[in-house]
Amino acid sequence: MPARCSFDYAIVRVVPRVEREEFVNAGAIVFCHERELLVARIELDVGRLLAISPDVDLGFVRRHLDAIPRVCAGGPHAGPIGELTLRERWHWLTSPKSTVLQTSPPHVGVSDDPAAALERLLDTMVRAPRPRSRG
Repeated sequence: MPARCSFDYAIVRVVPRVEREEFVNAGAIVFCHERELLVARIELDVGRLLAISPDVDLGFVRRHLDAIPRVCAGGPHAGPIGELTLRERWHWLTSPKSTVLQTSPPHVGVSDDPAAALERLLDTMVRAPRPRSRG
């Protein structure tokens, strides 16, 4: 069984009008230096985004969101940023920005499986809550 390790994570936010400070959580990024892991999953809830910004350019948002997992994977298909080390890419992705795409401040977690922690982050921070069944 793998040993527990610490990992860092950040939530990806779409901020269609920065001056209003409204955002929709659209994904999560997990970084574990010990396991050489940098991974992101994006799950944009278009309905939520359109509720706060009906005129948002969805094509623009999707293109930029799609770049995040590519940067995490690294390599030439991710452009010049993809050639940086894992740690450098993590810092580039989570550096404070005043743009349509931002991340939360980085947070720390501990897990036996940081990659599986990504799914839990999506469930708790990104995906819409499921209604409880009455029974």
